[in-house]
Amino acid sequence: MIIFASSSEDKLTHWKQGLSDISTLYCLTNPDTLRNELIRRTPPILLLDYDFLVIDNSQTIENMLKLSPRTRIILFSPGISDENEWKLFKAGVKGFCLDTISSEQIKRAVEAVCRGELWIRRQLVQRMQDELATAMQEKKHIERAVNNLLENLTKREYEIAILVGRGESNKQIAKRLDITERTVKAHLTEIFRKLAISDRIKLALLVKDTAATTNQVFDNNNSDYPTISA
Repeated sequence: MIIFASSSEDKLTHWKQGLSDISTLYCLTNPDTLRNELIRRTPPILLLDYDFLVIDNSQTIENMLKLSPRTRIILFSPGISDENEWKLFKAGVKGFCLDTISSEQIKRAVEAVCRGELWIRRQLVQRMQDELATAMQEKKHIERAVNNLLENLTKREYEIAILVGRGESNKQIAKRLDITERTVKAHLTEIFRKLAISDRIKLALLVKDTAATTNQVFDNNNSDYPTISA
């Protein structure tokens, strides 16, 4: 099913022309009914008139996606700023079309979004690539900082930190490493001091990526810090 949401009969007619071969179309002309229909019908595709939303478009769309996370939204507008359009994509919109788009292009946009693609203007593609590159650089910077911190730990402290990152309790860690829970607590106190954190939740967040990829057993004869088996 595809839901059309617009108070403009002209837009609804134009959309129908582009998707005339689809039988399960449902039109909404009252903004107050959109929320309930999303919950009730959970449509895979929603064609949404930007002017249909009254205020705070990004927040409204985020709320709609929470109500129906499987619904992919394609927005139609006479034109908005690149900044607002990019903000809406980051909020979860899958496609953005100008009101002047042809019927044939509407069908292509819907088909692309159904395949899991984004229908995005070329002007925003470079912006997307730039933000992804920046995000990757920031991620690498954080990973280097975390690795530098973990290098300050002893081998036993590193073992315990990784196990905490995997969600194991002090009792489970003690049993796995054949030490007492009191010893685990003592190591954790030293780990918190070295990493300048206050509790095991922060420790788990700090090492979660490392913990998620561990798959080998610690070897006490190895001077490096290997990983832990499942």
